[in-house]
Amino acid sequence: MKLRATGFMVLFLAFQTGLYSTQAPRLVVVISIDQLRYDYLERFSDHFGEGGFNLFLKSGANFANTNYRHSVTATGAGHAVILSGSHGNSNGIISNHWLDPETLEDIYCVADRTAIIIDADDEAEGRSPRNFIGNTVGDQLKLATAGRSRVISVAHKDRSAILMGGKLADGAFWLRNGDYVTSDYYQKILPKWVEKFNKLDKVESYFGQKWEKLLPEEAYASQGADYFLGERATLGLGRTFPKTFDGGAASIGEQFYHAFFYSPFGNTVLAEFAKAAVTNEKLGQREETDLLCIGFSANDAIGHLYGPDSHEVLDITVRTDRVLEDFFGFLDEKLGLENCTIVLTADHGVAPLPEKILLANDRFPAGRIDEKVVLQDVENALVEAFGPLTGDKSWVEVSYDQIYFYPAALTEKHLASGEVENFVQEYLEKKEFIQAVYTRTELEKGEVTGKLGHQALLSFHKNRSGSVFYQLKPFYVRMPENGANHSSPHSYDTHVPLFWYGVGVTPGTYTTSTGVSDLAPTLSYMLGLDAPVLSTGRILF
Repeated sequence: MKLRATGFMVLFLAFQTGLYSTQAPRLVVVISIDQLRYDYLERFSDHFGEGGFNLFLKSGANFANTNYRHSVTATGAGHAVILSGSHGNSNGIISNHWLDPETLEDIYCVADRTAIIIDADDEAEGRSPRNFIGNTVGDQLKLATAGRSRVISVAHKDRSAILMGGKLADGAFWLRNGDYVTSDYYQKILPKWVEKFNKLDKVESYFGQKWEKLLPEEAYASQGADYFLGERATLGLGRTFPKTFDGGAASIGEQFYHAFFYSPFGNTVLAEFAKAAVTNEKLGQREETDLLCIGFSANDAIGHLYGPDSHEVLDITVRTDRVLEDFFGFLDEKLGLENCTIVLTADHGVAPLPEKILLANDRFPAGRIDEKVVLQDVENALVEAFGPLTGDKSWVEVSYDQIYFYPAALTEKHLASGEVENFVQEYLEKKEFIQAVYTRTELEKGEVTGKLGHQALLSFHKNRSGSVFYQLKPFYVRMPENGANHSSPHSYDTHVPLFWYGVGVTPGTYTTSTGVSDLAPTLSYMLGLDAPVLSTGRILF
């Protein structure tokens, strides 16, 4: 029988079972599975093995009502929350990209022109946590142990590895063109074990391999047909099984590496790399507690192509379960799971394909939104209201539902930003697909109300956000032609798993409302650390 408890009961049971003991795990593993909606773990549970997701569902703690509390549920913003306990309003990572409000230059969340990607075969822009404000559990662990604890973060995406690893990590590694790389922010040269792993050509070994269904055909019936209007085909990957990974090219090159990003095999390679990190960095094999962060991203890439109700998403979820089971078996053999604490969550969910909704009822309010069309509509409205600008100047730019004003446009027309904010707000509020619109003035003053308003505040940073911020209505997605997307404040994007297993964890299913921002202060408390400096979450155990 599963335990169900309120937040108070969690604390009571913790004291009764001796949770607050002096025992510390030898290794903490924090896993983020990109775009893993919580409902997948219920819908697909019949297909899971005993030692993957069921390690948590049967023997761990499942906080089943965990949501992101911010509005812009993007990869960068989500991973910045996981081990900091803070949101974009304070840590500055408001999305994957934003614009400089003065120059309107595009800024990537982990870009750093002062850093260099080690052994990059081109002049790629550097990467580091420079844009992240505050610190993480890993940073606190390094400080508390005078650097003796090892903190390693590995992921498919650079932003996943960097934002979970933090500023004092011993290493943050991500996949680039078939090799794991890092930044000279962390290390001046690649560790020998990483070079050795790259020489194994694990990624290249999948060239030409097929992705076929893991389960019997009847297992996929709950997902409907293998192909739905709205799914996206790219790089030689069709909308139905099987799929061949060669990028449509005759040999290994850029197209193949791009196609590999959409394959389930990326998770397999990352798990092998994580094993190599445990072995070579001797994680969990010292007196101090070590931290390993792992960011699986194949689920996100596949979900973007085919949507949450596809055969592909069911298949990658079950395959991920097998990858986890194998990795946990490795940890058990290497260290003993009784010496580990493992936490699993996700950075966001994903919206269903609008076409699938409209097929059921074509009057249902759902659809696709082209951000470029929204931008042009606002531009045209401003020209009509205030007149055209001289030369080739523009009024506005848009990034992740944020409208930025060109300062030169306001100067030329002698307009105060607040006046234009109000005009754009009133204009956008009339759009059928708009749920809410907030101005910079309102957000700076905190003059917003309700759940959506609070979520918007947590995604607003005064030095990085635009002048007008809008939220789409449920089931409208920012993908103009096909594919699925996220980044909304709605439950299909915010509701994610929060699983705990191992040292310091009281098993059970808890339905009290929790946030992903609660992970960092809870883990810090379990390790006897102060929470990260900007953390706003609460202690669950």
